[in-house]
Amino acid sequence: MKLPVYLDDHATTPCDPRVVAKMTPYFTERFWNASSRHEPGKRALEAVEEARVRAAHLLCAQAREIIFTSGATEANNIAIFGAAEAYRDKGDHFITSMIEHKSVLDCYKHLEDRGAKVTWLRVDRNGQIDLDELDRAIGPKTVMVSIMFANNEIGTLQHVAAIGRLAHEHGILFHCDAAQACGKVTVDVEKMGIDLLSLSGHKFYAPKGVGALYIRAQGPRVRLSPILHGGGQERGFRSGTLNVPGIVGLGEACRIAESEMETESTRISLLRDRLRVRITDHLDGVHINGHPMERLPNNLNVSFEGVEGEQLLSSLEDLAVTSGAACTSASVEPSYVLRAIGVPDFLALASIRFGLGRFTTEEEIDYAAGRVVEQVVKLRALAAPKNAKKSGRRSSGLVETKESS
Repeated sequence: MKLPVYLDDHATTPCDPRVVAKMTPYFTERFWNASSRHEPGKRALEAVEEARVRAAHLLCAQAREIIFTSGATEANNIAIFGAAEAYRDKGDHFITSMIEHKSVLDCYKHLEDRGAKVTWLRVDRNGQIDLDELDRAIGPKTVMVSIMFANNEIGTLQHVAAIGRLAHEHGILFHCDAAQACGKVTVDVEKMGIDLLSLSGHKFYAPKGVGALYIRAQGPRVRLSPILHGGGQERGFRSGTLNVPGIVGLGEACRIAESEMETESTRISLLRDRLRVRITDHLDGVHINGHPMERLPNNLNVSFEGVEGEQLLSSLEDLAVTSGAACTSASVEPSYVLRAIGVPDFLALASIRFGLGRFTTEEEIDYAAGRVVEQVVKLRALAAPKNAKKSGRRSSGLVETKESS
């Protein structure tokens, strides 16, 4: 077992060796520009189109509905700003939730600054939106609702198909950031009524720097105004020289996910449950954040009473884990997602997000659980005299721990 044990797959995943093998020739032997009209360029374009088919299959979409981007952040920007511009004649009202990824939240804040109206839906203690509240929020000038498929911090799954039905009943678009869901749970854009969907390759074993945006072609056909202008690549939605090696890698990652997702998700969810049980069986004062059942198979977000989060993380240098989303991990502020589901600041600051993946082993899970239990017990014991002094009495600790079995 190599240290540190990597349990941060929500931030990024390693490239699958099969993905690397598929990509490698396109860096050297097949380095051609897919926009070139000569024979090598046509062969590069063929590889791109094969990857497009793979990505479409994973989403139950058509190949012509997939455009390649640099990742989910760019895909979200194209979807939100592109729809805002293309549907200006319809209205200027948008709906999203308070726990979306920053690349969605910041887009809508920017639209607000430009005069658009945005409704920010609250979530319940499990992190799910209220469908009745969404229904009431939709008005005659509503253009689109953006709700993520799965949360990147607490792993909660939204009722995506119900959101899609509601959006289409009202004649508005449904944009879904599925960066954390693709390759881990079934995504069917047709059955779920999704009109725009964003994904990122490095969240499911493809390289960084490549992603995709699904744009519904019919029922309804979605209109988007481009936010990048240039050579007209990707049907004019995303100009720029295509990242052929990355796109090939994304296509291979989609192929692997489509064929192995069911068995892989089962294995990873069992490891996730093993980690949870090994922590909660030996520690009291442990809170699981997010929906207890409707969550990603690889996610566990835990808050620990009686410890300081930064101290706990610094004591776990042999574990690659985080106290929040990777894009906000530099901040000492409590996670906005945990705050939104009602977690008190003292617990939000003492939370750890575990992200398991394809290459996580049982040995690593047992080691991680043991280290977490060990350090929480130690930190609580160190904190006990301080707490006793504050309360004017002696104490043996905040929480009793159970003996290891």
